[in-house]
Amino acid sequence: QVQLAESGGGLVQAGGSLRLSCAGSGIIYSINDMGWYRQAPGKQRELVATISGSGTTKFADSVKGRFTISRDAAKNTMYVQMNSLKPEDTAVYYCNINLRLSLIRTLEVWGQGTLVTVSS
Repeated sequence: QVQLAESGGGLVQAGGSLRLSCAGSGIIYSINDMGWYRQAPGKQRELVATISGSGTTKFADSVKGRFTISRDAAKNTMYVQMNSLKPEDTAVYYCNINLRLSLIRTLEVWGQGTLVTVSS
């Protein structure tokens, strides 16, 4: 019932920029944290950036200074602005939210991913 939909991926040259969006629907629970992850070919899924309920942000060392994470509560949408893209940023990018269903139960919800390809 709760769904996340990523958009904004595509092909871009090194040094270019993209903004990814994650639109949520059916979210009637409290959101603990939300963030972006990515999985490059032959590699494990890794954290890109997170934003907490209080607005605190964290970034992977590899993207610090280049990526910005933000949210628009009114639109139920989260964004990641990606600047100065490098070929090593090529990956499928996933959005994630952690929901609190009860006092003792949480739920992780993932989008289906959007592909970002950065050419040299």
